[in-house]
Amino acid sequence: MHHTRPHLDEYVYEAMKAGASGFLVKDVRPEQLADAVRVVATGDTLLAPTITRRLIEQFVRRPAPTTGAPADLSELSERELEVLTHIARGLSNAEIAQSLFVTEATIKPHVTHILTKLRLRDRVQAVVLAYESGLVQAGAASSP
Repeated sequence: MHHTRPHLDEYVYEAMKAGASGFLVKDVRPEQLADAVRVVATGDTLLAPTITRRLIEQFVRRPAPTTGAPADLSELSERELEVLTHIARGLSNAEIAQSLFVTEATIKPHVTHILTKLRLRDRVQAVVLAYESGLVQAGAASSP
């Protein structure tokens, strides 16, 4: 799913907003479907971060920039906001750890706390919220 048609992009974005953890086209092979179920069952998402980011940047309705943390994110610590910003930019836990000069084991609890505090099911929902709250702006540099 590297190149989706514009109407399909919009459909995928709306599905992500509604809580989908992945998206497959109808002509997927049986073994791909089985792999997809395993991926989602482990808590991962089925969209590559670059695809997720591109879809969100294309369709998200961004509020005007504000100072400080957006109200939706007020429960997060400064470090959690920083981790969420990196998640929204499509970085993996390992990449976030490298960027923040900590171990990957340090990042995992931050991600869990972010999802729990914001009552989100997975990283896809966290990315959508980060963009729609204005924490991350579309077109911003992909690295901090």
